[in-house]
Amino acid sequence: MNTMTYKGYTARVEYDERDEIFVGRILGIRSIISFHGETVSGLRAEFERAIREYIADCKREGVHPEKPASGKLLLRVPPEIHGRALIAAQAAGKSLNQWATEVLQHAVQPDG
Repeated sequence: MNTMTYKGYTARVEYDERDEIFVGRILGIRSIISFHGETVSGLRAEFERAIREYIADCKREGVHPEKPASGKLLLRVPPEIHGRALIAAQAAGKSLNQWATEVLQHAVQPDG
């Protein structure tokens, strides 16, 4: 997946062969924000403009811009998985939070 980042926001980027343009969409927030450009530099400029406009719109409306992640992650997993994860964390001498953070970090690394 091709991505670009600006002010903490990440966008997925794809090439639309039919229209011969690059198309991007902001990930990790509920608002649907997309943008496009004919060149990589044009796409970058449009991405940054889209983020600036989103933040300005939020300010005008008196709402806080959504952030892609708060750092709080609530998961529902089957009790047996929860139990095995807890045992794995304790066996590693870590809290479940520390252990899960490391597992997630490993999972999202590019060479993962």
